[in-house]
Amino acid sequence: MPYFDVASAAPLHPVARQALQAALDEGWADPARLYREGRRARLLLDAAREAAAEAVGCRPDELVFTPSGTHAVHAGVEGALAGRRRVGAHLVVSAVEHSSVLHSAAAVESRGGSFSEVPVDRTGAVDPRVFESALRPDTALAALQSANHEVGTVQPVPEVAERCRAAGVPLLVDAAQSLPWGPAPEGWSLLTASAHKWGGPPGVGLLAVRKGVRFAPQGPGGERESGRSPGFENIPAIVAAAASLRAVRADAQAESERLGVLVDRIRRRVARLVPDVEVVGDALRRLPHLVTFSCLYVDGEILLHELDRAGYSVSSGSSCTSSTLTPSHVLKAMGVLSEGNVRISLPVGTTAQEVNGFLEVLPGVVAGVRTRLGVAPSAQPAGGPEPAGSLVVDALGLRCPQPVIELGNAIGGVAVGGTVTVLSDDEVARLDIPAWCGMRGQEYMGATPAPGGVGVAHTVRRLV
Repeated sequence: MPYFDVASAAPLHPVARQALQAALDEGWADPARLYREGRRARLLLDAAREAAAEAVGCRPDELVFTPSGTHAVHAGVEGALAGRRRVGAHLVVSAVEHSSVLHSAAAVESRGGSFSEVPVDRTGAVDPRVFESALRPDTALAALQSANHEVGTVQPVPEVAERCRAAGVPLLVDAAQSLPWGPAPEGWSLLTASAHKWGGPPGVGLLAVRKGVRFAPQGPGGERESGRSPGFENIPAIVAAAASLRAVRADAQAESERLGVLVDRIRRRVARLVPDVEVVGDALRRLPHLVTFSCLYVDGEILLHELDRAGYSVSSGSSCTSSTLTPSHVLKAMGVLSEGNVRISLPVGTTAQEVNGFLEVLPGVVAGVRTRLGVAPSAQPAGGPEPAGSLVVDALGLRCPQPVIELGNAIGGVAVGGTVTVLSDDEVARLDIPAWCGMRGQEYMGATPAPGGVGVAHTVRRLV
């Protein structure tokens, strides 16, 4: 069964498995002790730190191991803000950061600090000039991921880092998605990563802090990991993480080229084979193994279940697959379609046959889901003999993708120049109705409070 979700977690790399088994026998002792077993464990820990630091591009004494990538982000944000508390308590982040960064920002705000979100364009990238404009005299830290975890867009980290340096603001870079594929981008002050993204064991994160960056670890201290990640180190897992990172990076260039060809194939053929689909993210400045697309008139949860039944494990940022019933913050920030969203992230070793098999299955699965919802997306809904000048569609209480389906079914019932007003209390409709208009050549005229004060009235003018 092809597994296409390494952006969430990669299968354990064979090198990681071998290193883990060996380290279980050799690295179980306390590395702080001076007896034979302790010295052996210390040697393993030091070697793993040197290997990880080489991959990151920093000194070994600048890097510590943490219990997870999320822990590394939280420790990095809190330590940097505490170290620069005399400057202020303002944090700048992009609107598409991983949730761990946004949760840290929310925690800062809850304590009386503040944060600013830098918007992105429709590809998911920040504009360095806009990012620079968000920096203030009281900005203690900025955060920008190296590449987006949902759509794969690579961020202009070096350009942003240069502007942060000029402003005297350290930059934290979440490199969890990009580190397996090449060197960390230049200019970072703090860097985080997570081993299970490259085939290391779960439960190992990296936090690197450049010398000269003011940093004050928060929470109860400890003697281990420079006091930045207290607690007994999981040496077998750390050794396996470092060994697998080195192995993955050794093959990164060849695999990047090979998987890039397969992802390009998916990007082209999905747009051609599946009606009413939007491939999102930057087509050029992107991770080599990741592609995301959204399908109109599709319930994302049903779509993922059907693909799973067909033998393909994929992920989604769609609100339709979330118990919160809110759109992905990444897709929302980009202003792209969120319903029926599919994220494919190919593991090392994925074959052309596996990708071709997915492309053969996908059109039928999408068509089947749409049929179950009573939609014929490839054809404009037929109108009556006398098209109306305007229609009101009551979609209150209906959830993604139903409000957009109701709009698609109604638009043919008004004359060109006429309007359809969709009444909806679904938050996703705020994003997907404008996206639908862009895909179908119609005009989104805006949203106003619905009559009676329940929900929102989205008005669309028919142009074609």
